[in-house]
Amino acid sequence: MEQSVEALADIPRRMVEAWNRGDAEGFFADFAADARLIEFEGTILHGREAMLEAQKPLFETLLKGSRLVDSEVFFAEIVQPGVGVVHHRAAMMMAGEPEPLPNRTSMQTHVVHWLDERWQIVVLQNARVLSLEDAG
Repeated sequence: MEQSVEALADIPRRMVEAWNRGDAEGFFADFAADARLIEFEGTILHGREAMLEAQKPLFETLLKGSRLVDSEVFFAEIVQPGVGVVHHRAAMMMAGEPEPLPNRTSMQTHVVHWLDERWQIVVLQNARVLSLEDAG
């Protein structure tokens, strides 16, 4: 792998593919061991293992069969050698839903660092996409 914008933009694609397989380990494969994940409701998880511990049971129950759709990388850039940022959006459909509900579109900001000859996420903030009216 190389330090390219294309390699950065590929991270969310791999994450979406893993989610759609129900593969929690694959979903977190691009996270550094000591990464931080800020969930849309404010929970902060520290470390890939903590993320797996929290997410794996959800893939087996509540989120089983869910899919991420309408995935789009809005931008990916290398801000300095070895440091990058990616902004991604996707919608989640629960199992059996024909299309995602409007309140299930999320955006993620990935802060990535070049570690061990590959890009690794060191911080990911996940947030819901809301209109000003919906936000209240």
